[in-house]
Amino acid sequence: MRENTHQEGPDPIPETTILDAAGDAALPEMGVIEQVWETDPIPPREIAERAATAVDEFDLDGVPTGGSVAIGAGSRGIANIASIVHGVVTRLGDLGYEPFVFPAMGSHGGAVAEGQREMLNSLDMNEATLGCEIRATMETVVIGETAERDIPVHVDANAAGADAIVPINRIKPHTDFQGDVESGLSKMLVIGMGKQRGAKTAHKWAADWSLRNMIPEIASRILDKLPVIGGVAVVEDEHDETDVIEGVPPSGFLDREAELLNYAYDRMPTLPFDEIDTLVVDRQGKDVSGSGMDTNVIGRMVYGFEPEPQTPSIKRIFVRGLTEVSHGNATAVGSADVIHADLYTDIDLADTFVNALTSSTIAGARIPAPVETDRAGLVVCLSTIGVTPPSEVQVARIRDTMHLERIEASTALVEAARERDDLRVVEEPSSMQFDDGQFERNILDP
Repeated sequence: MRENTHQEGPDPIPETTILDAAGDAALPEMGVIEQVWETDPIPPREIAERAATAVDEFDLDGVPTGGSVAIGAGSRGIANIASIVHGVVTRLGDLGYEPFVFPAMGSHGGAVAEGQREMLNSLDMNEATLGCEIRATMETVVIGETAERDIPVHVDANAAGADAIVPINRIKPHTDFQGDVESGLSKMLVIGMGKQRGAKTAHKWAADWSLRNMIPEIASRILDKLPVIGGVAVVEDEHDETDVIEGVPPSGFLDREAELLNYAYDRMPTLPFDEIDTLVVDRQGKDVSGSGMDTNVIGRMVYGFEPEPQTPSIKRIFVRGLTEVSHGNATAVGSADVIHADLYTDIDLADTFVNALTSSTIAGARIPAPVETDRAGLVVCLSTIGVTPPSEVQVARIRDTMHLERIEASTALVEAARERDDLRVVEEPSSMQFDDGQFERNILDP
């Protein structure tokens, strides 16, 4: 087991200190609004069979009977991921092959094999639930170099030794760059399957040669050198429910993935306002986004080598917690302006910095000022945005950047929502309620 290295630094800033320094900071009344989306997700009972059917799109003629098939599974909080992987495992087993799952997650889990196994288990993926062996290692083999820049291509040693490889990943906009392919099958081959060495190599070179150029070239190299028989692409709707499960042959890793990415952009949930004074985020985490908080949602990017999204414009961000599945990895916590003591004490500095170092986003490992209470966090934010009366200040509170249907909103945002067909008011504004300085209720829970 890994040593627990969660943050044990200086004490968080007491609420009394904040209130004394900020003076009389009036807080706005808050109501609740919902975004109106029309979706048609795949029923949960059909997920495993849909995933099994995706295997039928692959050309298996070159895989020997009884041959090993390496199935790449990542650390993202993909809806129904255990059922999807189980469906693929079951179909391959029924066809007479020997599937195994390997963690395709770069440096996550502290860049150690046991940590990556733990991350899979936290997503309900283990040998009992999946029905196959899990082979976790950080060892890689170099299968070649890129054509022009001679960049070594690292691949998980277990996957490289298999008779066939099948990555499973969600297609979605990336948090660090924009291109024809972003987060998806190709990126899993390059970054996830590259383990810590491959991920670090790719991100290091990407500072000069954008990931939008690097991922297609390295992915093509991997497809040429290794027996990747196809990938299972997943797209989720605005409610983060499974909308598409599709088997993509190797020839479609770039073209078909680009088409699915366009569709994913259309289905991506975002904040319904372009300008917000203060955003309160109940939790960040690796299962929410690779950057802890989706940069496409918060409009901030700690990568530093790519332009930030043009919208939204958020003056202050207060983050309250870290998901359990993150195992202390608070990568990109530096995107926040202030954090709650609960998040501060849950941070594993080593895991967070290893991830930041691997992805060349060391600014994301900077720890914002930690405060003792929710009220203190709000006061810090609202007292540093200028002179705006409570009735006009724009404050929003969300569960995380992946769950954006229900939003707690200040009076100004509630009034704006009344004028829009894509929003509905479900609770009128009222005074904030605190219990010893902490939010009294969690109305945003699912």
